[in-house]
Amino acid sequence: MNEEQNPQAEPHITPPPVEENWKEKYLLSIAEMENMRKRMQKERSDMSRFAIESAIADFLPAIDNFENALRFAGSGSAEIKNWATGFEMILSQFKEVLNNNGIHAFNSVGSIFNPHDHEAVEMVETNEKPDGTILEEFTKGYKSSLRTIRPARVKVAKHIARDAEEQNLNQ
Repeated sequence: MNEEQNPQAEPHITPPPVEENWKEKYLLSIAEMENMRKRMQKERSDMSRFAIESAIADFLPAIDNFENALRFAGSGSAEIKNWATGFEMILSQFKEVLNNNGIHAFNSVGSIFNPHDHEAVEMVETNEKPDGTILEEFTKGYKSSLRTIRPARVKVAKHIARDAEEQNLNQ
């Protein structure tokens, strides 16, 4: 008798195919999970570092104002000099916080303009310095190990155009 004709006969059950590379797939899955864990940990670390750097960047104008005020305090009275000493201590604490978070000021005068680190606020035509040389720094720039927190605001040298040179010579 045929199985199709007898409804009470047990159907023939075929076992699921055995995958021969199950161990490779298992190890690959574990490796993928480990890579995802590391990537997420790095993203979390980067996000917290970026948040700290952004918060510190908000304090940089206040630090600039402290430095500017202290530059003029030396020419004041004895009382002003005493106050200035206290403000210098506060400023040093701010700078210590910057240093503890890996943020430092960089000097730009004499270096070549780099748009990642500098913001040109003025250009001066001159042939005394190479084209793109920073002549003056109006506001300090700050960097962390990974990025520029605030670009320096600078005055940049630009070569005088030949037509302008000829006009100056003719005058």
